[in-house]
Amino acid sequence: MLKIRSLQVSTAGKKILNGVDMSIESGQVVAIMGPNGSGKSTLAFAIAGHPNYVVDSGNIEFLGKNITVTTPDERSRMGLFLSVQYPAAIAGLMVCNYLWQIYKLHNKDKKMLLSDFRIWMKEESVKLGLAGDIMSRSLNDGFSGGEKKKMEVLQMLCVKPKLVILDEIDSGLDVESIKTIANRLVKMVQEDGLTLMAITHYSRILNYLKPSAVFVIKNGKVVASGDESLVASIEKEGYLKYD
Repeated sequence: MLKIRSLQVSTAGKKILNGVDMSIESGQVVAIMGPNGSGKSTLAFAIAGHPNYVVDSGNIEFLGKNITVTTPDERSRMGLFLSVQYPAAIAGLMVCNYLWQIYKLHNKDKKMLLSDFRIWMKEESVKLGLAGDIMSRSLNDGFSGGEKKKMEVLQMLCVKPKLVILDEIDSGLDVESIKTIANRLVKMVQEDGLTLMAITHYSRILNYLKPSAVFVIKNGKVVASGDESLVASIEKEGYLKYD
């Protein structure tokens, strides 16, 4: 699904990633952990193709294709989705219209009526605990932190991606919101074969996602990897052991 080899990335003239190697299989749930400033978000942006993150060397392979120099929209159409830590608010862009355009772009082989789409989105919104008027509001404008993160999940449902990168989707969420979002993601993994890369500092959301592999990044490198038991070790001992 995703293969990263000797990846070195800079932003604003500063080297952040110093040779990351990583492989993720289709349908796998992977956790990326590490202290602040370790390079986790840089890795996410580099995979997604953010123009401010320059790949100095190495390559990123997605679904058997080298995507290192492809544009963000090309990567998105291939099935790559990045859920950002701080979703932008866009006043005047109605949520329903935005989601409908996303759905049509990524599901050209399907013929769904707008009326049916509205019903489907309303049902999914209710499952996520979003307010009944959410479809008629401006995208993320005045939304709480939890509403913004749940809106990311609605976008995933419209895109139907193959790989989702979650950049601290659990930050700022209460316990119930974490559980709600995590359970919906697990359902997508089980029913749609979604592959998840969850970037986080803590074990809270991982208690629900149950990763099969964990990578620890520090100082721009993968310094440890293992199974879910590695999460408990980090919770107990922190990241100082990797100095």
